[in-house]
Amino acid sequence: MGVLVKGDCVEAASLLDRTGVRDSKDPAGPVVAFNFEAWSAFVADVKRDAFRAV
Repeated sequence: MGVLVKGDCVEAASLLDRTGVRDSKDPAGPVVAFNFEAWSAFVADVKRDAFRAV
């Protein structure tokens, strides 16, 4: 999806009716799940560069 900051990464995977996101450095850690609408809105915002690195 773009820029890596200090090697920080997330992994995203399609689940049954959700998209799961987790910290790539902690694969056994918690997963945050987004429904289709929320994930689609997030991806659209990323594509239009709505988020700025701090």
